[in-house]
Amino acid sequence: MKIRKLFSIISVLFVIGQVALFAEDERTVQDYSNAAVSIKYYNRSVYYPGNADEAPIFVHITIKNNGSETLRFKLADDRSFSMDFNAYTVKNSRLEQTENIIEKRTTNQTVYFRELALEQGEEYSFVENVKNFIKVEEPSVYYLELFFYPELYKSKYLTLKSNRLTLEVRPSPSAASSNFVAVKNESVELLKPENISPDKVVEQTIIARQKSLWDQYFLYMDVESLIQRNPSLKKKYITVSAEERSRMIQAFKGDLMQARIENDIVAVPESFQIEKTTYSPTEGSVTVIEWFKYPNFSEKKRYTYKVKQHEGIWKIYDYTVVNLGTE
Repeated sequence: MKIRKLFSIISVLFVIGQVALFAEDERTVQDYSNAAVSIKYYNRSVYYPGNADEAPIFVHITIKNNGSETLRFKLADDRSFSMDFNAYTVKNSRLEQTENIIEKRTTNQTVYFRELALEQGEEYSFVENVKNFIKVEEPSVYYLELFFYPELYKSKYLTLKSNRLTLEVRPSPSAASSNFVAVKNESVELLKPENISPDKVVEQTIIARQKSLWDQYFLYMDVESLIQRNPSLKKKYITVSAEERSRMIQAFKGDLMQARIENDIVAVPESFQIEKTTYSPTEGSVTVIEWFKYPNFSEKKRYTYKVKQHEGIWKIYDYTVVNLGTE
């Protein structure tokens, strides 16, 4: 009886010790509620499909302590053990991870890391290539975000989520030559529409499409008005919030880039000739003859682009197409 009683006392003390130890561990767990992670493009440029070395997408990552207590976290030398990039299509499908990331995380290896400490208001930044984490193989519009693991990937239940960026990936540029006016090879984020005439607006838009330069293509395009050409889309567009409208615009652009909608306006002519331009101080139209080459014939069409002016800038808001036969 004495032995059994002693054993019971020891067991109780062991349980109490375990509870106390667990409570102590709980007290030492870092509070990450005041940690903020943000991302932005680093030296933003034009992005294309392809591998990480030939067509990188560099993102500037910042971790900031918004609290009053010291913020401590781990940062792996190999960043694949500290974070994940996620990119979603407009239909909310997530892009796949690279084989390299999957292989690293499923192979037994030593993970080297540093422990960093940030005082109130301090931040730590670094730059990473998105394509080291996910496969970006198709041109489209994506939504990009970062998941940061302050206790490394093995403890990914502790996650800090960043803001979301819109990532526009254009088709790879072709080597096709052109006799038309050159268009700047810059990001739409860096371009500003200019006060040019309606015929020049249409000319530059067609040239941009010929060269698959989607940023310039959308520069003089009133996408909101094009959305409202479709009665069902218009009904939804005029009733939703500003945030949802923004998402609809990005989704519409993505569908245009994939030629899933409005096939006529995204068709690529081999050549074109501006036929007639008429306009008042606020509205106008530009008629263009466009030729489309196929293996055994060429097709000729007359496009009429409707334009309107807002704050000194002409933009395409509607269009019609008439087939003129084959040649």
